[in-house]
Amino acid sequence: MARAKAAAGTPATVALTAAGIPFAAHPYDHDPSAPSFGLEAAEALGVEPDRVFKTLLADTDLGLVVGVVPVTGMLDLKALAAAVGAKRATMADPAVAERRTGYVVGGISPVGQKTGHPTVVDETAQLFDTVFVSGGKRGFDIELAPGDLLTATDGSYAGIAK
Repeated sequence: MARAKAAAGTPATVALTAAGIPFAAHPYDHDPSAPSFGLEAAEALGVEPDRVFKTLLADTDLGLVVGVVPVTGMLDLKALAAAVGAKRATMADPAVAERRTGYVVGGISPVGQKTGHPTVVDETAQLFDTVFVSGGKRGFDIELAPGDLLTATDGSYAGIAK
């Protein structure tokens, strides 16, 4: 996979380029009425939905935490809390998520967030050579190796999807 230029200019692509992490940019035509932006991305890009991951923010007693799970599943809040050593987790308010990440809901990337947060990627990402995550705006995904996603987010793997 060739290193893409930061042509899309999102904070995610800028961060990956600056870190020297290879990725592929995948823009697609986004339909705002799509019931699931993640499943829409998988279909538009012609990839298995299990390879496309969504980025969710949770509020824990230790602060905000990022969970990255396949679009085919849901975030297990108890498992996410346990993965970061917190007692509890609830979904973060969307307005808070947008403010703290610098991205809009439906386009939140785990990479290049305005404020860094502990990040946990579901362990199923390791089943694939590359995975797809939001590139920082609706209608734009980036493809990268799961290990590179961990490097870019200073994240860890755990079973956080259900």
